[in-house]
Amino acid sequence: MLKRVIFAISLLLVSGAALADVHVMACEPVWAAVAKQIGGDRVDVNSATTPFEDVHYIQARPSLIARMRRADLLVCSGAQLEVGWLPVLMRSASNDRIQPGQPGYLDASQYVHMLEVPTVVDRSQGDIHPYGNPHLQTDPHNIEIVAKEVTNRLKQIDPAGAAAYQKNYDDFAKRWDAAMARWEKEAKPLKGMEVVTHHKSWAYMIHWLGMVEVGNLEPKPGLPPTAAHLSELLQVFKTHHVKAIIRAAYQNERASDWLSQRTGVPAMVLPHAPGAVDGADDLFSMFDVMIQRLLQADKKT
Repeated sequence: MLKRVIFAISLLLVSGAALADVHVMACEPVWAAVAKQIGGDRVDVNSATTPFEDVHYIQARPSLIARMRRADLLVCSGAQLEVGWLPVLMRSASNDRIQPGQPGYLDASQYVHMLEVPTVVDRSQGDIHPYGNPHLQTDPHNIEIVAKEVTNRLKQIDPAGAAAYQKNYDDFAKRWDAAMARWEKEAKPLKGMEVVTHHKSWAYMIHWLGMVEVGNLEPKPGLPPTAAHLSELLQVFKTHHVKAIIRAAYQNERASDWLSQRTGVPAMVLPHAPGAVDGADDLFSMFDVMIQRLLQADKKT
């Protein structure tokens, strides 16, 4: 089922590509979905990654270089999330249109309020991002902010389509604002809910919903869970009322399942991108499923 959903999304993103005026390259699927919402049939959208890949560690494949070479607009989370592979792609593509400072280069982190900006950057602390936590797409307010900037960039790159882009954004923003109001009403019981996460990927969701992160499966950001650290985490479950152990679709389930079996707390995958789990097929259902799964965990424990 999930593979069929991904295939359908892929067809949607490439439909009308032959007629498209603008080629968009997104670093992550969420920004590809945003670009398609705003661009409609005027844009050909590709994502460098899938929901089942860890965006920290991507190979700069020749196929990605070719897509980057054609791109008129590049949309990435930024804050050095893609630092391990994006600079290589950009150098290899030699595309002046998508260089920093050009309308075709959009770093989403430059437009939102960044969380967890470190005061000291020390590599001994693990994979610390010096400009703040880059996993900003789990707060829908950030999605709308970036969508507005995508609109501005498309209007600059393709002035002939400016009216269409603005119309698409206005329609999206109206529906998105209504959805956010509904999500926030439904999610009121989640305020104060204590959770353990695999990686610090959920800081923006947790901040948005007023939840509390009391531990991480990784001993330090970017380092895989260890037996010793997981054993220490068992003490957290004794002193806190943890209601969910959260991971992303690309993260190994072994550590979260180990903790779940020993604590009785449900381990779950939340959608961090469209297509990450069954039912989270687009931007709207991504947050629908996110809220539904959290509410279910809250009721169980």
